[in-house]
Amino acid sequence: MSARKRLRQASRKRHHNRQTKSAIRTSMRALLEMESPDEAQGALSDLYSMLDRAAARRVLHPNTAARKKARLARHVEQLSV
Repeated sequence: MSARKRLRQASRKRHHNRQTKSAIRTSMRALLEMESPDEAQGALSDLYSMLDRAAARRVLHPNTAARKKARLARHVEQLSV
């Protein structure tokens, strides 16, 4: 495979990975600013899906995704108390 093709592929993957990580960070910030436990619970399930997908595609390390999910779940749990 030519080096040029590898550069093209790497560029496309880097762009897609950055978009994915950015979307996750934006959703996390939105969830952390929520005050309603019900609203936060709905957003949490969407965020779980995003994190699981990113981990499966190796955009994020699976342990990183698991750690983020645990911290977000703890935050949502504290909202309902």
